[in-house]
Amino acid sequence: MPLNTAPNLAYPDEFYEALIEMHHDLDDAESQAVNARLILLLANHIGDLDTLREAMRLARDVALEPAAS
Repeated sequence: MPLNTAPNLAYPDEFYEALIEMHHDLDDAESQAVNARLILLLANHIGDLDTLREAMRLARDVALEPAAS
């Protein structure tokens, strides 16, 4: 299954708000643990290793891009 990188969230602002709220009152270690759990749950939902590898590659590539001046 190819990775869909086009905007696909029905309510992106509400999703972002829920994502931020998920971290409310958590310390750094707890936030990292909840992020890891969320990633694993969504990866299980996707289920396709090629798609997951593509997503990991894209996420890493963006993280390594030089900051805009």
